[in-house]
Amino acid sequence: MSQTLEPTPTAAAAPSGRPQKPPKSREGNLRTPPWLYAVMAGGLVLVVLPFVWMVISSFKPEREVMTVPPTWWPETVTTENYEQLFQLLDFPTYFTNSAVVALAVALGNVVFCSMLGYALAKLDFPGKKVLFALVLGTLMVPGVVTFIPLFVLTTNIGLANSLPGMILPFLAGPFGVFLMRQFILGLPDELIQAARVDGAGELRIFFSVILPLCGPAMATLGVLTFLTSWNNFLWPLVIATSEDKYTLPVALALHAVGQNATKYGLLLAGSVVVVLPVLVVFLVLQRRIIQGVAMTGIK
Repeated sequence: MSQTLEPTPTAAAAPSGRPQKPPKSREGNLRTPPWLYAVMAGGLVLVVLPFVWMVISSFKPEREVMTVPPTWWPETVTTENYEQLFQLLDFPTYFTNSAVVALAVALGNVVFCSMLGYALAKLDFPGKKVLFALVLGTLMVPGVVTFIPLFVLTTNIGLANSLPGMILPFLAGPFGVFLMRQFILGLPDELIQAARVDGAGELRIFFSVILPLCGPAMATLGVLTFLTSWNNFLWPLVIATSEDKYTLPVALALHAVGQNATKYGLLLAGSVVVVLPVLVVFLVLQRRIIQGVAMTGIK
């Protein structure tokens, strides 16, 4: 009695006689299409071109800067604009004022926003939800609305025409509080509980446990606040009444923009000098900035 053997599924051939192709992997389905790279490259070019033209044009004489249509490469390379910037202006004073204000504001935001973010994320106290709602509400209030009350308050306490008057109103901001709270929410509660069991107080826990783990978020917040404060123009212009308290953007605008003509070459050279410190800070901390933004967005 003969026994018929049925082919196993692994031995079955395709109807066309060709072996079946294995299914595509998930990585193959998620491959980025080439057109998306082209779109991103085009966007990058649009963003970078103005900065490249600014740097190149800062080495042009004034007549070439005013040429219509504008040219890319200078016919005559000159450093006259930078010589005027460093010789005619009291550049060390203006640069020092900008650096002190920007660094103080960035450091204050990193410390105070981290403290409030830690309290809103890990501590229980009455009115916690109301306080967080107020923080979120201030994010939707334009800065122009509070500009005049802030100026009146700063003047009444005697901080007009001073560096503290430029620093104190911006030592903590709602965006920084929200950013640090979202990041600290993702830190394990077991670390805090273990520190409390060991007898550590809240300040000791904050400085010894929380802050060392918040490096990416603090780098992100520090660079963003440093950039905002470094480029701030309106508040230093209003609060400073003497040239020795001017920041670099204010001094550059007041000296380069005259009643009869604007020195565009000087403006371009000054813009390059203003952009360089921020660019250096970003390049040094770019890995932590990207990590902080990515980790905060996951929370």
